[in-house]
Amino acid sequence: MACEIKAWLVLSLVLMVACMQHSVLGNSQAVPCLFVFGDSLADSGNNNNLPTLSKANFLPYGIDFPTGPTGRYTNGLNPIDKLAQILGFEKFIPPFANLSGSDILKGVNYASGSAGIRQETGTNLGTNVNMGLQLQHHRTIVSQISTKLGGFHKAVNYLTQCLYYVYIGTNDYEQNYFLPDLFNTSRTYTPEQYAKVLTHQLSHYLKALHHVGARKTVVVSLDRLGCIPKVFVNGSCIEKQNAAAFLFNDQLKSLVDRFNKKTLKGSKFIFINSTAIIHDKSNGFKFTNAPCCTTNEGGNVFLMELHAKIGPSMCFGMEFILVKLQT
Repeated sequence: MACEIKAWLVLSLVLMVACMQHSVLGNSQAVPCLFVFGDSLADSGNNNNLPTLSKANFLPYGIDFPTGPTGRYTNGLNPIDKLAQILGFEKFIPPFANLSGSDILKGVNYASGSAGIRQETGTNLGTNVNMGLQLQHHRTIVSQISTKLGGFHKAVNYLTQCLYYVYIGTNDYEQNYFLPDLFNTSRTYTPEQYAKVLTHQLSHYLKALHHVGARKTVVVSLDRLGCIPKVFVNGSCIEKQNAAAFLFNDQLKSLVDRFNKKTLKGSKFIFINSTAIIHDKSNGFKFTNAPCCTTNEGGNVFLMELHAKIGPSMCFGMEFILVKLQT
């Protein structure tokens, strides 16, 4: 996909949507529903009532959102909100944890802050909804859609028209592999082995999604993990973490290629390479090597004085600035 955009990596997904829209949907075609799987970059409230340090239902999160804090890890709209707008949805995709009155035929957001592919990932911060549990929640929704539409096969026929968005894996490194005092994965696997283990497990989840109707799936690579402000040290990226992300991305790209060529025929997988996007001041990003707000050990913002001093557009050239640095 020849879409070259320069932007801060953590915010890149919003900008890539424009490219993805042409690749997946064409200029005018729409999808009836959107289902989202991921971590805090997509979470819109699924962690609000969980016992975890990884939540965002308090100020300054939501300071520029019409209804205030919602559980989104931004000051305003998150990338999934932007995606929904671009695809023409009248309302934002609701979180699974708060579906009261929502039309599940339009889609559901299962993403959970601190979640990963592996079950234990992020549990150092508390409870989250890992990828396996997100898939279980989706099966529950598929069952409800089957009831609404008059049977499983009718539901699957409908669900084949939907768009599925999967961006997960960051926490399997930041809240697992690179925390050797808390998890044993770095002692059990080399970086090469770990990348294969993660993508192998993710492949089972993607196949399970395919079984219940997923035919248009966007899979997003990891960012440069060693360059995010949370781990940025003395003005330099941590290359060991970047290298681990590249290994995972190579395995993920190969997986997507296999799915498209033979394994899951009839499906279309779009691989978005987020590491091809370069953080740069030329796009209005005034600070590209530091967080806009101080965070605690869980990566959550706990000071809002900076927002009050500099305003909502000082740090980044887009409308949301308080993106959680630990996804």
